Amino acid sequence: MNDERIFQILLSPHISEKSATLGDSANQAVFQVATNAKKNEIKAAVEQLFDVKVANVRTVNVNGKTKRMGMRRGCRKDWKKAYVSLQQGHEIDLAAIGA
Repeated sequence: MNDERIFQILLSPHISEKSATLGDSANQAVFQVATNAKKNEIKAAVEQLFDVKVANVRTVNVNGKTKRMGMRRGCRKDWKKAYVSLQQGHEIDLAAIGA
């Protein structure tokens, strides 16, 4: 997989309270990924970018929320979230990436 496609697949780490507890307890990382990304592409991108071994990838399509401003209605974009389970002994430090 070429470097350009890796950065098109993995958009950003998804930092939330739930993802922090998953990272500590279940050795998982959560990423916001492209909506057309497949599980095997996500696995290859994480393994190549962070130099870790991936055990499993689960994906969730998140629907955009409907918002109103006065009488006008709008909708946020739909996006895709990937839960990446790492093998024993491998770890991704997402706090060091942002620094």
